[in-house]
Amino acid sequence: MNKNESKYFNTAVKMDKALIELLEKKDFEYITIKEICVSAGVNRSTFYLHYENTADLLKETTQYITDSFLSYFSYEKQSIAYQFDNCDLKDLVFVTPEYLSPYLTFIKENQRIFKTSIKQFGSMNFDSVYNKMFKYFFNPVLARFDFPEKDRVYILKFYLVGITAVVMEWLENDCAEEIDNIIRIIIDCVVGKSGINE
Repeated sequence: MNKNESKYFNTAVKMDKALIELLEKKDFEYITIKEICVSAGVNRSTFYLHYENTADLLKETTQYITDSFLSYFSYEKQSIAYQFDNCDLKDLVFVTPEYLSPYLTFIKENQRIFKTSIKQFGSMNFDSVYNKMFKYFFNPVLARFDFPEKDRVYILKFYLVGITAVVMEWLENDCAEEIDNIIRIIIDCVVGKSGINE
């Protein structure tokens, strides 16, 4: 990355972080370009060098959060979606310490970002990210386990809402509980205490 690209990237990150900070306090539709610029420490002309409007910034900020989250997983785990048809079923079980640990580590190290993402889920277009993940990732996994197609969305929602509830309780306590204990609680809830050793 050359100096100009680096400067452009650093300014974009400043604006992403400024938007996240503002989203903690108010809904997206009430955030102005002026507020973003003040929070990021840039002028309006710099904003317009990067974006046409706040919606463009919001899209980039959503991608910034998604990329930050994915960086906590090894490349091998990120690319497992391409191996669905050929891997063993045991490799498609994601409620394991191997997958939960990076997920929870991201949350613990980025509590503000995660809370804001949950609070602003709709306006940050994470429902679109979820729909893509369901189509290309979760649906093929559930298919491999022979769940009927019409039931899959309900099954996935059950798991996700339950895991999210545990995580939100953990966040309420500033993630004071050890990650390993939260992993154990999630696994106990999903597979039961006896199921973990089978």
